[in-house]
Amino acid sequence: MEKKDYSIAGMHCASCALTIEKNIKKIPGVKNISVNFPLERATVEYVGDGLDEKIMTVVKDSGYQATPVDDQINNHESISRELEIKKERNLFILSLVLSLPVLILAAILRDKSFNSYLTQAFLAGLVQFYIGWRFYRGTYYALKNKTANMDSLIAVGTSAAYFYSLATTFLIPGEVFYETSSLLITFVILGKWLEVRAKGKAGEAIKKLMGLRAKTARVVKNGQEIDVSLDEVKVGDIIIVKPGEKIPVDGEVLSGHSSVDESMVSGESIPLEKTTGDLVIGATINKVGSFKFRATKVGKDTILSQIIKIVEEAQSQKAPIQKFADKVSSVFVPAVIVIALITFISWYFLLLSPFVSALMAFTAVLVIACPCALGLATPTAIIVGTGKGAENGLLIKGGESLEIANKIKIVVFDKTGTLTKGQPEVTDFITYIFKEDELLLSVASLENVSEHPLAEAIVKYAKSKNLNFLEPTDFKSLSGQGVSGLINNQEILIGTDKLMQNNDLAITNEIKNTKSQLENGGKTVMIVAVAGQIAGLIAVADTVKETSVEAIKNLQRLNIKTIMITGDNQKTAQAIAKKVGIDEVLSEVLPEDKAKKIKELQVGGLKVAMAGDGINDAPALAQADLGIAMGGGTDVAIETGGIILIKNDLRDVFKAIKLSKQTMSKIKQNMFWALFYNSVGIPIAALGLLRAEFAGLAMALSSVSVVVNSILLKRKKL
Repeated sequence: MEKKDYSIAGMHCASCALTIEKNIKKIPGVKNISVNFPLERATVEYVGDGLDEKIMTVVKDSGYQATPVDDQINNHESISRELEIKKERNLFILSLVLSLPVLILAAILRDKSFNSYLTQAFLAGLVQFYIGWRFYRGTYYALKNKTANMDSLIAVGTSAAYFYSLATTFLIPGEVFYETSSLLITFVILGKWLEVRAKGKAGEAIKKLMGLRAKTARVVKNGQEIDVSLDEVKVGDIIIVKPGEKIPVDGEVLSGHSSVDESMVSGESIPLEKTTGDLVIGATINKVGSFKFRATKVGKDTILSQIIKIVEEAQSQKAPIQKFADKVSSVFVPAVIVIALITFISWYFLLLSPFVSALMAFTAVLVIACPCALGLATPTAIIVGTGKGAENGLLIKGGESLEIANKIKIVVFDKTGTLTKGQPEVTDFITYIFKEDELLLSVASLENVSEHPLAEAIVKYAKSKNLNFLEPTDFKSLSGQGVSGLINNQEILIGTDKLMQNNDLAITNEIKNTKSQLENGGKTVMIVAVAGQIAGLIAVADTVKETSVEAIKNLQRLNIKTIMITGDNQKTAQAIAKKVGIDEVLSEVLPEDKAKKIKELQVGGLKVAMAGDGINDAPALAQADLGIAMGGGTDVAIETGGIILIKNDLRDVFKAIKLSKQTMSKIKQNMFWALFYNSVGIPIAALGLLRAEFAGLAMALSSVSVVVNSILLKRKKL
């Protein structure tokens, strides 16, 4: 399966996007296609070779232009957008300059001489067939694709006014309406200019993210420092960064010492100290010292490029609510043409009105009704919403994730690394048989092979006592129970009560009471057995993140139930839950059972979100209606999550849900006004209460108002 993005030129409304989707779907091998009208981008998933050319040919035959989007992040689309804005502005100015004399002659001077009509016909003709050629071209391709779009409405409406005026100039007596056709096209072009400007502002988040990158890098080659462009940097290059400079790419520090402002990624305002062996992130800012580092990720593989790609993909995807707008848009234009014909027939044949009155009502209905506003309602809000999220450290992977977040009723939190810092420390080491250092040496030597966070805490504790570890044999990691192995041919068991019971080891009341007291203090307690005898207890505590309490309170304010899921025993889990104020605890849950627990919560039809950071959280993140991955977590969790919290701050779960509610509110507002506008505008036009040129202006401004309403989302506080 391949996934490719294409930049699409020439779309004028949502119907254009649907036409392209319909035609590309017909290509054998194409599995999925989504065309985003505001972004002018198509995302195609397909199986097979040689489909790239076929896709572009189909788009061309549909009347549009497709260009593959290069994997390398560049400013090409930004430049194209600027050129499009200038083009529409220049066309509007030219159209206005040609239309004003027509308006003056027709409406102000009321000059009805033949010379005046000839002048109006010439100037209006330039507007009709030069400025308005795009509408005829779009209509041709729409007919070719057996459909109708906005171009069809404008072409039919303006042509009716212009050709009737030509007929009255040379063949039959009557009024001319050259100003109607020319002003109508002028207002539509004005609307397109304002629309592309507004769409550019809606997508500013990507531009800002791209602007964070350094332009050049100082690379060491043959012992010399050479400044090269960012595109020329390769993995393995040695790069020097001086005070105040941006770090060009991701890498590992080789020498030197400095502090780096990583607020761009982490949101943490305090610069982080960097020295040999530390990792640095491209686009972050070096503060005081100089250092040398080796490039480990360049181009599209850097963290910033990955962030940009996630935001771009999110903005390209459709939210489920978009399906409603697509269905309406697909039947909208044909329905409007039928209504316009009924309007003409009613005026001319039933009401016996003059042909001119019937024609003007027919034209007004055609041009006031346009699916553009409806087509822009959802995607523009999603573009602004996902962009605003990225600027606030929330990577939302698509419209679907954004929409689901609005419906979440339960948020399930993993404990370690999510609610807690994930950096546990040994607080108590109790021995019953051996000397402390003797038992600690055996325990730490075995745990040194394990990758569990609790094992790391024990190893760190042993290292602080300068112990030299032994080499274990027959090491086994027992999921949800602990570890076992041999040290000096003696069997060592470290883990839960269940592990001891499975090995027929009795736990005395004294040990149970001590363990219980430690667990009541929120500590995780492991039992140690050596050669078939219980030898000691190790208590490890993981501190709760400073932000966890506030994060839980914020969610509870939204009437969202909070649940903690953990492998810890009930007492330890309850102690942590009490500290953070969580509603419910699911304790002693094995990693493989987390997804099952999520499924059980979903049985009642409630939407469930899961927040986690570890590999063992990935199945639960995938099972949840919405997976929320901590940005500091593993790549697997990040890949599975629908929302990524870059700052690793749990308060951002609340922000993500709040942003979703704000975005969905904007989408509903946009859809309401788009449908309300058409349901009111069409009858007014049909009753002959609106001149055709003003109907065109109203149509143009309706699209602009939807985009502007979406942009206002930027002002909302999170």
